[in-house]
Amino acid sequence: MTDRSPEGDALTALVLPVFELNGEFLAAAQDITAPTGLTPAWWQVLGATLDEPLSVADIARRVGLGLARQSVQRTANLLVDRGWAVYIDNPHHKRAKLLEPTPKGRDTVASLRDAQYAWSDAVGAAVGEDELHAFAATLDKILAASRDYRGGSA
Repeated sequence: MTDRSPEGDALTALVLPVFELNGEFLAAAQDITAPTGLTPAWWQVLGATLDEPLSVADIARRVGLGLARQSVQRTANLLVDRGWAVYIDNPHHKRAKLLEPTPKGRDTVASLRDAQYAWSDAVGAAVGEDELHAFAATLDKILAASRDYRGGSA
């Protein structure tokens, strides 16, 4: 059995708090979306299509965050069933339709803006802009190093 490095111990000490942070973000998103009838996952998928219609596969790649294509497909179908989005023809692929928000979908996402801004302003003020920028830069480094390692280059 080999000993772990101090850097490995430090990274390991971050894992549970980062999972807890993810859970907290999801709980905050649930609080924000609850009045509209959207779920955080529905918000995420619908939000990915605000700038341009996307295929389900493109949404899954863009959103990432562990959402499988099948999960995005189920969510997209629910968004269509509830009138928040529609499928439109994809000029680049006959079978892979594009998901596009309806006016109702756009209005619903827009209605979340004030609550999301209030939450992010309050939490951001409590932590501080400089600390948040430093944390974001550290997260970027951790993600890049992990992806490099998993890709076989480390």
